[in-house]
Amino acid sequence: MKRWWQASLALIGSLLLLTGCGFPGIAGTQKGTVRIAALSSTESSIMANMLAELITHETGMQTTLVSNLGSTTVTHQAMIRGDADIAATRYTGTDLTGTLNMPVEKDPKKAGAIVKRVFKQKYHQTWYPTYGFADTYAFMVTKEFAKAHNVQTISQLKPLAPNMNAGVDSSWMNRKGDGYPDFGQAYGFDFKRVYPMQIGLVYDAVEAGKMQTVLGYSTDGRIRSYNLTVLKDDKNFFPPYDASLVVNDSLLKRHPKLKPLLHRLDGKISLKTMQDLNYQVDDQLKEPSVVAREFLEKHNYFRGGEQ
Repeated sequence: MKRWWQASLALIGSLLLLTGCGFPGIAGTQKGTVRIAALSSTESSIMANMLAELITHETGMQTTLVSNLGSTTVTHQAMIRGDADIAATRYTGTDLTGTLNMPVEKDPKKAGAIVKRVFKQKYHQTWYPTYGFADTYAFMVTKEFAKAHNVQTISQLKPLAPNMNAGVDSSWMNRKGDGYPDFGQAYGFDFKRVYPMQIGLVYDAVEAGKMQTVLGYSTDGRIRSYNLTVLKDDKNFFPPYDASLVVNDSLLKRHPKLKPLLHRLDGKISLKTMQDLNYQVDDQLKEPSVVAREFLEKHNYFRGGEQ
């Protein structure tokens, strides 16, 4: 559940970074403080708070959040410019085709290896192993629709598609490689009508019956809130969007103890776990910082997990 001021902060943050200005008190002057960048999404805010809590609790170091950044591009620029030391959530598919302007790679291991290698060589940044979940595009229907039409996969929508309205993320419509035109070719069908809309609106639309299917994100807590069924991408059309943290090597050089500490979260957060954490914030209205701290406390800060 988004608050109106989150969008305003995201816009302000994006403009400041794009114009080359840092945030007061956050720019490179705070060399003793670890600055953690977060996108303007529930998921990214939770992970940024989790990193801040882990670092502060285990090392005593100060942390601060560079929050509500409007896009991966803005986050990347903040890292390059030194306005942030850690990006809490980076996604292989997004950075591979966006930041690096490279072709789509649908093998998760290959995609991960590419971004890890190129980010090290080109930007002097360390791309950590995935947290354990991938936040990818996912087609969804209500559980009632899935039961009535006996559908569990995207392919099973083919005979139904000519009579279906689909609500999709606006940015997906014209994406190269994994957007709507390529989707139609891969699956061999088109929907009756496709409505581009803000991601937050698609869930209300399908619940109200205005859309028979919507394209959302696989980790969204609203899947549970709206009692939706995620359809299996049985043709493996969508590329991997494995989530990882990325760290400027300059930070690891100044504070080498952080390198093993940050590995504690490698593979520790499954898709179901991330859905639940997002649900606690979006549906139960808990603060991301509280959700992050409670998760780490439950797992004893994953002590002993250093690599």
